[in-house]
Amino acid sequence: MKVIVTGASNGIGKAVAEKFLLENNEVIGIDIESSKIDNNKYTHIQQSICDSDLPDISNVDILINNAGVQNSEDDIDVNLKGTINITEKYGIQPNIKSVLFMASASATTGAEFPRYVASKGGVVSYMKYVAQEIAKYGATSNSISAGGVLTELNKHIIEDKKLYEAVLNETLLKRWAEPEEIAELAYYLTVKSKSITGQDILIDNGEFIKSNFIW
Repeated sequence: MKVIVTGASNGIGKAVAEKFLLENNEVIGIDIESSKIDNNKYTHIQQSICDSDLPDISNVDILINNAGVQNSEDDIDVNLKGTINITEKYGIQPNIKSVLFMASASATTGAEFPRYVASKGGVVSYMKYVAQEIAKYGATSNSISAGGVLTELNKHIIEDKKLYEAVLNETLLKRWAEPEEIAELAYYLTVKSKSITGQDILIDNGEFIKSNFIW
């Protein structure tokens, strides 16, 4: 299959691209940064997802919308508008089998930076719209809302022992997810599952449901 992964240069996007390559798919990465992936079935396009002159790519089977920014003036422009731009270009078309969006646990909890929360909440709503648009092709559309993930983006937390302990204590399982876990779920939702669509899947080690009962 032909798979597009945005934000494929680092973190979750890189892990997702590598998972699909491992399963012998053709992968096209779109990222403003250069690629660290060395595989003859991988093609890298160094470009912003917000650009109006994205290249024409035919016969896309799966689209993984992963690219995004955090806590910046560009959160809504990139995370929401850029994602819509990519999806309208490559995702809503007759050959599509599945579209997947990387949202955030913040879309449910509202517990993060204001523009980031708003952008990711918008992504979840847009995912449901896409599910309705591509159902006529027999295709699925879902989103993954991750809590803490062990990526370069969170390095400042992971390397601060006190801060890292504090965030782990906010979860039931006292851990954060590995990027590879997200990649496995991404593969399942887009390739293995044929019946899950219009759903936002929370993967946060129990942070959302943790509560301290005081009697």
